[in-house]
Amino acid sequence: MKVVPLGDNIVVKRMEAEEVSPGGIVLPDVARETPRQGRVLSVGDGQLLPNGSRARHLVAEGDRVLFGSYAGTDVDVDGQQFLIMREAEVLAIVP
Repeated sequence: MKVVPLGDNIVVKRMEAEEVSPGGIVLPDVARETPRQGRVLSVGDGQLLPNGSRARHLVAEGDRVLFGSYAGTDVDVDGQQFLIMREAEVLAIVP
């Protein structure tokens, strides 16, 4: 199912949490950090400007992005977890 965000919102699928630490230790579920990066699945129309036009998004579908720990809202659609956030909550695009 495709989720279509409104306005300047975007839909992000979080990356999977690391199962092994950089030192090679296998991490249990409770010790894993929530990933703060993901892949943009869908973008909205853009922010509505005072003159009635829409601002162009800086991120595009397929971009890998970094965001803060408390960014966006987690939603469950058809058993899949997504994150809906404003484009302003994106900290960086990872090449």
